Amino acid sequence: MNAVLLAVGVMLVLSLLRINVVFSLIIGALVGGLTAGLTVTETIDAFTSGLGAGATIALSYGLLGGFAVAISKTGIPELLVGAILKLVKREGDSQKTGLAKVLVFLLLLMMAIFSQNLIPIHIAFIPLLVPPILKVLNMLQVDRRLIACILAFGLITPYMFLPYGFGAIYQEIVATQMGLSGLEIALDDIPKAMVVPALGMVFGLVMAFILYRKPRSYKQTEVEVEELQVNVKKSSVIFTIIALIAALYVQIETDSMIAGALAGITVLYVTGALKWREADQLLTEGMRMMAFVGFVMITANGFAAVINATGHVESLVKASAELLAGNVSIAVLVMLIIGLVVTMGIGSSFATIPIIAAIFVPLALELGLSPLAIIALIGTAGALGDAGSPASDSTLGPTAGLNVDGQHNHIWDTCVPTFICYNIPLIAFGWIAIVFVL
Repeated sequence: MNAVLLAVGVMLVLSLLRINVVFSLIIGALVGGLTAGLTVTETIDAFTSGLGAGATIALSYGLLGGFAVAISKTGIPELLVGAILKLVKREGDSQKTGLAKVLVFLLLLMMAIFSQNLIPIHIAFIPLLVPPILKVLNMLQVDRRLIACILAFGLITPYMFLPYGFGAIYQEIVATQMGLSGLEIALDDIPKAMVVPALGMVFGLVMAFILYRKPRSYKQTEVEVEELQVNVKKSSVIFTIIALIAALYVQIETDSMIAGALAGITVLYVTGALKWREADQLLTEGMRMMAFVGFVMITANGFAAVINATGHVESLVKASAELLAGNVSIAVLVMLIIGLVVTMGIGSSFATIPIIAAIFVPLALELGLSPLAIIALIGTAGALGDAGSPASDSTLGPTAGLNVDGQHNHIWDTCVPTFICYNIPLIAFGWIAIVFVL
């Protein structure tokens, strides 16, 4: 039995059974290591050696969570919610209710897209913006599974297709790893190759609006909507905007989310937008809010280290290639599914590329695929599984915002819906692009 398939399978089954994702990753890693012939000690050593790679990400998310909570205390999110509430009436006015839904959907979609490219703060905007909007979503009876799909689309599609922000990082990894594997490509070719796969994500978003269009009721456990009062000082708005600009500038200049978050928090306190005596409480609250995401990301890096130590990704691909005996269509499909399995396990498309490129590129060249088709293969296989993975920040982020009142399950309300809506269309559109278009 292939250790990679077994490890990822165990992790996913345990997660679907509502076992904590961290424990599911640890158990899956142990099963994978032992199946591959590693001893318990060797498996644990491989796992612990990989944990450090996730520490920077975890600290970054913790500080960004603190920054998000600090901004929320300025009243800006409530100001936004108050503006939307003016369009909503508790009784009768369906036109205004529909307009409010459209505004919420567009706002969240644009923020998710901008968080990858224009304002590269990744998932840090979610705990800032989503919890206050839950009041509106509850009033409008919007299915939160749809919101999870909207956020996942905005977090994934931009880096696949747009060469800016996180997209520039992802595409640089694709180009570098393909070059190291024997195929030099131009960065400009990557967006061209990823057009059709990106359309698969658009198709999935449309599917999400169809599948989760029916009203769904939630308990209004937060402050009742009619009690919401918006009282935001103009100076707070100005200082918050300055803090956001400072955080963005420092993050871009230093290439560090940690430095960016610190800069933003510092501006808020120096300007007096927030009290110094509130600093400890706010940072603690924000870190606690993002702690689950951080722990999962750290554990996922340990899981990935064990997967690499088994050496079974390469054996899985080679066995598949021998079985397919040159059948291009089926070989491409199998490689896409392998990419899905790997990313579902380790939770990071960015980390998947180095694992699969060294194996997929020579195999794809042997199959006679064009350079653009191979780019689409690597880019799509890497992105597959980002949606739907219990360990992905593209699912952990939406859950962190949507489950603040305990009414949104990470696996069944985020992972399963995003898996259905995005991975299936992405496989189909990616396969069509590789086999027929490119």
